[in-house]
Amino acid sequence: MHVSLFPFYEYVWLYGVFTVLVLIVLTVDLGIFHRKAHVVSFREAAAWSAAWISLSLVINFLLYHYALWKFPQDPRLAAIANFHPPAAARQVALEFLTGYIVEYSLSVDNIFVFVVVFRYFGIAAIHQHRVLFYGILGALIFRALFIATGAFLMQYHWVVLGFGVFLILTGIRMMFAPDTEVHPEKNFLIRLFRRFVPVSAEMHGQKFFVRLKRVPHATPLFVTLLFLEATDIVFAVDSVPAIFALTSEPLIVFTSNICAILGLRSLYFLLASAMDKFHLLKYGLSVVLIFVGLKMTWLNSLYGGKFPITISLGIIAGVIGGPLHRATVDHYVVAEVWEANGDAGHGGSMIA
Repeated sequence: MHVSLFPFYEYVWLYGVFTVLVLIVLTVDLGIFHRKAHVVSFREAAAWSAAWISLSLVINFLLYHYALWKFPQDPRLAAIANFHPPAAARQVALEFLTGYIVEYSLSVDNIFVFVVVFRYFGIAAIHQHRVLFYGILGALIFRALFIATGAFLMQYHWVVLGFGVFLILTGIRMMFAPDTEVHPEKNFLIRLFRRFVPVSAEMHGQKFFVRLKRVPHATPLFVTLLFLEATDIVFAVDSVPAIFALTSEPLIVFTSNICAILGLRSLYFLLASAMDKFHLLKYGLSVVLIFVGLKMTWLNSLYGGKFPITISLGIIAGVIGGPLHRATVDHYVVAEVWEANGDAGHGGSMIA
């Protein structure tokens, strides 16, 4: 029988503290560092990505030490035979790290959609940060709802098996299906929105809504935001079950998922100009989805209910690391040429 290390009724304050921290970081990010849009170099985008990754590792470090301090004092856990607090704390840290890597890697697939959608709606680079910022705020809300629903459903074994089969089929489809084009104009939500809300024909700066001839209109900027939110909901259908395959603790799923989302904007600005270099990554991601699906349907039971997280971390890091290393080397060469010739002369600016 599974015993929750972080039952919600006892650790609701920890969810609250983490959420407040995220909101503070986002406020500082938008209100101070990105109050005014500016052109950034490849190195600056890389620095922001490193900053978000470092913040996530610090959170993982703090969670590990909190668990190391708290678990020995918890009488509920102390009553469990053969419970070893240091080992449980290490398990927490490794599950967070593995979940973060999976979510962060899957986010690369989402970046391709961002690039296509921004081009389709003609969103200038200077406005893209605003769309992504509010897109992340919406993603935080939807992910919280998804994770809460998942935590409830994952109590039932048949649901676990169903999610596992779904991830295996998704991985197989990703591996063998040809790359599909994104057609925002065919999206049901966008068509439904346009039917009830007038949309202006042109941009109006950074505004999401304007009043034209006394009639409120949405701008293409808001339609872009709406499409990205709908895309993220579809994306979460894969990513949230994938992390639940690695840990049964909703707190770890929530914190690792949100930490990965926070770094999505800087990752976009870092990689958007070289998405064609990541064509091999889809095969690595498909293998990861198949692996976590097998973990849910077979491997966990094979190992007495819990497949070792250290092996999971090694497999996922190895499978993702190869394509990422190849793409990063190729992208670094492109970036060096880009830097040497000047940012403005290669495919437009990148805005942080």
